[in-house]
Amino acid sequence: MKKIFAISVLILMIGTTGFAAEAPGAAGALAQETYTIEEMLHYAIQDEWLAEAEYTALMEEFDVTRPFSNIQRAELTHIDLLLPLFESYGIELPAKPDLAVIPETLEETYQIGVDAEIANIAMYEKFLEDETLPDDIASVFTRLMNASKNHLNAFQRQVDRGIDGFSQDGNRFGRGRQNRRG
Repeated sequence: MKKIFAISVLILMIGTTGFAAEAPGAAGALAQETYTIEEMLHYAIQDEWLAEAEYTALMEEFDVTRPFSNIQRAELTHIDLLLPLFESYGIELPAKPDLAVIPETLEETYQIGVDAEIANIAMYEKFLEDETLPDDIASVFTRLMNASKNHLNAFQRQVDRGIDGFSQDGNRFGRGRQNRRG
């Protein structure tokens, strides 16, 4: 819940102060109406960096792997898809953002994943509304948006299932603190 609160505060601050360029990832992108290619690429890679860092931190904090490990590896692939676009368009990489907040319970992590993927999908949908978007960028954004839909489904299954420390096949999600509660 801390991350949801932090993102909500960040979005509220953007709306009242107008410093959208300062907000990284989907939070910044969703606060704007129009974008340059540079802004789109900056927001996209920031959001993918944030997701990868968040999922890595959650695996470490809660000593779990699923579903985070697969999604964390996918985020690295997403970053690898975006990096050549920066080179192709002569755009400098932005600084890596650092906003990872670890919630109190494992249960909260799955809802945070749902919320983050919803925001990520909405960001790419907004970018893809631009009819002047070059084909190579549109193709990458579409691929990343579709991958986020798969990630959303994985997190939503965890939210719907509830946390009992076991997957549907009876295997433990992780060791140690998987049932840590608030």
